[in-house]
Amino acid sequence: MRKRIAIDLGTANSLVWLAVKGLVMNEPTVVAITRDDGRVVAVGNEAKEMLGRTPGNIMASRPMRDGVIADYRVTEAMLSYFIRRVCGRVVVLKPEVMICVPAGVTQVERRAVLDATLSAGARVAYLIDEPLAAAIGARIPIAAASGSMIIDIGGGSAEAAVISLGGVVVHKSVRIAGNKIDEAIAGFLKRKHNLLVGETTAEDVKLRIGSATILPQPETIEVKGRDTVTGLPKAVPVTSNEVTESIRPVLIQIVGAAKGVLEETPPELASDIIDKGIVMSGGTSLLRNLDRLMTDLTGVPCHVAEEPLLCVVRGTGVAIENLDLYKKSITKR
Repeated sequence: MRKRIAIDLGTANSLVWLAVKGLVMNEPTVVAITRDDGRVVAVGNEAKEMLGRTPGNIMASRPMRDGVIADYRVTEAMLSYFIRRVCGRVVVLKPEVMICVPAGVTQVERRAVLDATLSAGARVAYLIDEPLAAAIGARIPIAAASGSMIIDIGGGSAEAAVISLGGVVVHKSVRIAGNKIDEAIAGFLKRKHNLLVGETTAEDVKLRIGSATILPQPETIEVKGRDTVTGLPKAVPVTSNEVTESIRPVLIQIVGAAKGVLEETPPELASDIIDKGIVMSGGTSLLRNLDRLMTDLTGVPCHVAEEPLLCVVRGTGVAIENLDLYKKSITKR
């Protein structure tokens, strides 16, 4: 029997869902390749450990940027690695693959994803809009004649959308999300403490003491990096309140996407949204107190979906298992 695979190609993490089985892979979207012949050395967790630590002949890079393909060749190699991992070395029947893309991407970017999927070894490639997939995965009744709002905040982009009758009514996408929060923390450490840190360290700071609102009892950790003045390694104490101040401008822009959607929502659907609230999905929605900040700034109750990291891939998996139900929301190639 031909396998059906759903892939959430994220900027930070890629998840693979196999129809009937469920989630089979969850790895960072990082690929290590050799500089001279472009051979893939490592993918996923193994390649992420190489970020910023590679010798001259190997390059570790993230092939997705802001939710879309930045390096076509590397993305294709990564997709074929995923398909081989799921289907085995010898593929007798090529699988059907569905991939989700941000709702705001151009036709050219959509075609790039479809072409890369087919070149990687898929028989048929399907595309579904990310907010729709996230809504299906968050178990929102998307076919109902009432409005539901979801904001999916990943690594590269944040997308807010209002969904009714199985389709996206209004959507707004900003290419600002988890990675920009990491960059804001790294920039702050450089300005305030003269400390250079890599993206892995900045992400670690975000996960350990990051918060969208000021904490009543501030937390402090020691951050290690390189001194910009002396060029020598050093460690400095950083508090959670400093991190909150440094990431606030980025969070305001993410909330701006939700506000933009609410402003354009038809009044009937707006009243539905006030009753139900806004559902948050994606890895960055796990940032401490982000739901509270969203509620304060929009005036609409916000809550994080259960297993927010898996919403998009689960929704994509449900869609590929029930193609007839969702065929009007899907692009096929």
